[in-house]
Amino acid sequence: MGYAQVALERGIDLTATGLTYAVPQSLHDLEPGQRVRVPLGRRDKPAFGYVIERNDSTVLEHVKPIIARDEHAISFTPDLLQLARWISAYYCCPLGMTLANMLPAAVKRGTGTVHHLMVRLPPTGTPTPSGGGTSTNSPSNNKKNQPKLTPLQREAMRVLQERTGTDSPWIEVRELANEAGARTLNPVKRLIDLGLVEAKRAAVVRAAVDEALAQSELKPVEYELTAPQRRAFDRIADSIAQGFCVHLLHGVTGSGKTEVYLRLIERVLEESGQVATSAPPHSATSALVLVPEIALTPQMVRSFVERFGPSLIAVLHSGLTPAQRHEQWRRIREGEARIVIGARSAVFAPFAPEQLPGVVIVDEEHDSSYKQDQLPRYHARDVAIKRAQLLNIPVVLGSATPSLESYHNATVRRTYHLLELPDRVAGLQLPTVQLVNMLDQRKRRYQMTGKAGVHLLSIELEHQLRQTLEAGGQAMLLLNRRGYANYIACPDHACGYMKQCDQCDATMVYHKDARLPAGGFIRCHHCLAEQLLPATCPDCGKRITVFGLGTQRVEEELQGKLPGVKLARMDSDTMRTGRDYHETLERFRKGDLQLLVGTQMIAKGLDFPNVQLVGVISGDTALHMPDFRAAERTFQLIAQVAGRSGRSSKGGRVIVQTFSPDDPAIVLAARHDYVGFATRELQVRESVGLPPTTRMARIVIRDKDLPTCIAKARELVTHLSETNQRLDLNVRLRGPSACPIARIANFHRQQIELIGPPPANEAAARIQKLLTALRNARLLISDAHTAVDVDPVALL
Repeated sequence: MGYAQVALERGIDLTATGLTYAVPQSLHDLEPGQRVRVPLGRRDKPAFGYVIERNDSTVLEHVKPIIARDEHAISFTPDLLQLARWISAYYCCPLGMTLANMLPAAVKRGTGTVHHLMVRLPPTGTPTPSGGGTSTNSPSNNKKNQPKLTPLQREAMRVLQERTGTDSPWIEVRELANEAGARTLNPVKRLIDLGLVEAKRAAVVRAAVDEALAQSELKPVEYELTAPQRRAFDRIADSIAQGFCVHLLHGVTGSGKTEVYLRLIERVLEESGQVATSAPPHSATSALVLVPEIALTPQMVRSFVERFGPSLIAVLHSGLTPAQRHEQWRRIREGEARIVIGARSAVFAPFAPEQLPGVVIVDEEHDSSYKQDQLPRYHARDVAIKRAQLLNIPVVLGSATPSLESYHNATVRRTYHLLELPDRVAGLQLPTVQLVNMLDQRKRRYQMTGKAGVHLLSIELEHQLRQTLEAGGQAMLLLNRRGYANYIACPDHACGYMKQCDQCDATMVYHKDARLPAGGFIRCHHCLAEQLLPATCPDCGKRITVFGLGTQRVEEELQGKLPGVKLARMDSDTMRTGRDYHETLERFRKGDLQLLVGTQMIAKGLDFPNVQLVGVISGDTALHMPDFRAAERTFQLIAQVAGRSGRSSKGGRVIVQTFSPDDPAIVLAARHDYVGFATRELQVRESVGLPPTTRMARIVIRDKDLPTCIAKARELVTHLSETNQRLDLNVRLRGPSACPIARIANFHRQQIELIGPPPANEAAARIQKLLTALRNARLLISDAHTAVDVDPVALL
């Protein structure tokens, strides 16, 4: 019979082990990685979990048996099971919850699954299911033993004969009847009754075709690599056969990083015998490409489809329906798709064991959306590196503005190979960047027009915008703040009232909506609570006022100053689905739109040759946040959005409006000087003992009662301090203290920071040892009240 360790899809944190269950004889072939249904608790309530280990014996006396396998025959491959163990240990998440998160909900539910009757010619000499002796292909059969067939049945047999020996000998009965010219299924059913064909019931996932893969036309490669591209490609390609290594591809915007990715995938497929125009051999290797969600545009997918064809590619993104997501997962698992392109969760793509990736590519590796903010709080870039290490293959991290962690690994620790693309392709130049000091704009505008007032567009940006649009060019304006105004307050300074969320320690944001009596509503961007805009101050009765800025207000000002301009606003309020986003970009590509106004979703992955002007409405949005990465994020955002301009021989211009024109992050971004910024910022981080020279973990305690929250945080700090001293780990503890946003959704929040001393690799090990010791002692449990975030990217 045997036993199995099962990790349940629950918050039961047993670190590397699971609960022990007996394996009934009917499940004797149960393997690690398979999803099963087991009894849990005194009432034996059915629960799902994953087999993580098989054993012949156990020391336990009373062991409950496993109820059944998952009805959809779901299983994890050995490499993914090993990866899940690492994620569970490193990011402090129960193993069962880690595995559950790695599997799409649509796959667990079997969304889109239909059962079809499939047929094929039996293998030579094999008895048929109906007991009709041997196959018609058997030499022992002679003509007098063969039943007389109708013309339609003979045609069906001919179709099956043609499929024999191919990669897909099975065919659905309705499809076979159609190919044979039969109007009904009767001729095929008669072949089954006669025992001339083999039949089986098969589960098939049906879903609408993803529009991103609808393009099927292959285009020949007519592009010669530049000298830097060739050097980068050769260096990475040479490492494919050498095993695991990490390459950091630092290339300015428009330098051709995507072309390097495409050539690398071509090399992987060529070495495995795969070419884009033929049926894939069973032994072919694959490739995994991670892209931030907002950069996963039809434009990017199209570049892969035109090179390799849609049949080899699976795309995983949030715009897929559940059935489409299930279908793409199945195509990867069954080896139909060899190139997987997707956002964060695509790092768990279930490649078949015999067709594992030959290279992993992480584009825009610096992007913070690779970090998940719920259990397990993993970073997809780091998980991709670990998966590549487990598979012993190279990984490529690409970015125009690499994260300081990656750049530090490449230039200081020398654990990554730094490859650089310093110039744009085709001799194109980086755009000219102009900084506009917004402190003197009001005075200058009054001197020019004799009118005061608040304008979000500076004189320079307004002038350049008119010139660009009149000349037939296109423009993009970035403001990384949605809504109309981010402050709702009493105009009387003596009163001082400012509207805050009732459930959070944060101000609410005004969103205009002409359909509402009050002209709009206010929303908390943390707990999403909404209410109508109050007409008067609740303290003094004066009429309430709104001020600040947001993408809605920029749109309104543009419509007033540039009547008739064809523009679209792109933020999470207008782009409700992936289809909205893709359709808007397609209209902009065709020239139906002249101007895009948006948040950071327009800052990455877009390549429109006619964009000649990019404006940054406020370069200070993230600069003064209470987060040590504020300067890094500011530099990255300005540099990335600036890179959308000047991607043709017409050239480009960028205008950055700021109240801090002398800040190093903004000045160096305007100069396109990443190396200068990184060198300076790394020195600052090292001087104060912050990552990447050290490593950090953050624990947030949440409770609706403030004294209870503080008491729990202090108790946890006591355990951390005692264990830290006992194990002589020298981990620096900070806190507990209130989080920068001290209350969200009525939960008070206290934070504890753990900082491991340099060098960074030893710091990570020390933090892991400390967290593991508390988990094993059941003193630290990741749940709804305690969030453990290893290598945090946001500290609010």
